[in-house]
Amino acid sequence: MPNSAPHQVPSGAAETNGTAGTNGTTGTTGTTGTTGTTGTTGTNGTSGTSETAGTGGTSATAGPAKVQPADLRPFMAGFPSGVSVVTTLDADASPRGMTCSSLASVALGPPILVVCIRTASPTLDVLLAQGQFALNLLHERARSTSDLFASGAPDRFERTEWRLPLGAGGPHLTADAHAIADCTVVKTVGFGDHTAVFAEVSRVTVRETAQPLLYGRRRYARWSDAAAVPQPAAAAPAPPQPCAQPVPSEGVARVRR
Repeated sequence: MPNSAPHQVPSGAAETNGTAGTNGTTGTTGTTGTTGTTGTTGTNGTSGTSETAGTGGTSATAGPAKVQPADLRPFMAGFPSGVSVVTTLDADASPRGMTCSSLASVALGPPILVVCIRTASPTLDVLLAQGQFALNLLHERARSTSDLFASGAPDRFERTEWRLPLGAGGPHLTADAHAIADCTVVKTVGFGDHTAVFAEVSRVTVRETAQPLLYGRRRYARWSDAAAVPQPAAAAPAPPQPCAQPVPSEGVARVRR
């Protein structure tokens, strides 16, 4: 926010002019006010000593405006996305996991994706220690699973069907996911209160018949409902316009025959 223009502090009492010097006597120095001005010179003699400039009034300069950091939450709420659960195993082979909707593909060759996880998350600590995880994209009937893994309930894996296929990066939520990617961590970058985890995908499992669960504007939605909305009809092509006669440029002579 730009600073407001500085304004002048109201001046104090008016300054008293110096008394004019008599027959060459120099003028007495006038009393300075809050905002000083040069005094008048003496008359009828040598020029009166100039008044000493007053101590000019101080200007009140507005301090720098405090800039508040932008809140991204209302902005990102307007960007609906799918919902995923990140899963991994700790050193004792106990499953760990959390709900995550902040993910994106980075490259197709090699296949790299990125998930952003709260740095203070215990799941992130285990994931980085193991160096691998599974990314479970939830189908549209798995809203309760999304809420469960977002709650941090310690028994969430006891209340969810999961398997650990050979070579999996983490538990596969077979009853709730429509697609699963097994990933190996290749790089991490910390940004503020989150950590971006870049991972290479080693295997993808997809259930073609299941539809994605969506989340946006702080509520869930079903892909099948969104896809059922009729698409707008394609606009008919505009009819061709008749060719206009070229307008002669100024100064071009016309010959009549």
